[in-house]
Amino acid sequence: MFPLSVFPLPGELVPLHIFEPRYRQLLLDAETRDISFGIYFNHISNVDKLGSSVTLESIIKRYPGGESDIIVKCTDLFEMNTLFRTYRDKLYPGGEVRFWNVDITQMVDKKLAEAFVAYLSMINIVRHDRDFSAFHIATELGLDGDERLKFVRLDQQKKESFLLTRLKYQEKLLDQADKAKDIFHLN
Repeated sequence: MFPLSVFPLPGELVPLHIFEPRYRQLLLDAETRDISFGIYFNHISNVDKLGSSVTLESIIKRYPGGESDIIVKCTDLFEMNTLFRTYRDKLYPGGEVRFWNVDITQMVDKKLAEAFVAYLSMINIVRHDRDFSAFHIATELGLDGDERLKFVRLDQQKKESFLLTRLKYQEKLLDQADKAKDIFHLN
């Protein structure tokens, strides 16, 4: 278990800088034993004790002092029942969790998919898949921790409504920014 103030969503890639000895040991175990580990969302608003199960995707850089830059991928969400200061004979923490078994293959409805494609076009992203999961869209929208907690608690229909509202808000912000650039002039 890796308590952090980030809450990755299923399918999301997250960069991490590993420097503490206990998490260097966790990285070694993830690399050599091909294990997944949990990122517990360590935040005051996380009253349900939610976290993300992640797997090691790649090690970007190893530093002479033993630190590493890595990329992990979120594969599932969990609720943590108990957090242990250390896990068995390891330096790093562990925990008892209940996995959610999130299905990231469930695609959103046509209306939301079309709104998301329009949003991607506004931010000049033209190469993308045509099928999107709600988690894919939520990740692209850059939701903060509280918004992510709210989002994951919703059923599929409410997730899509939440994302549609958020897309409309983002589009208004982009439109306002576009209008503002015509008002300001460089000296």
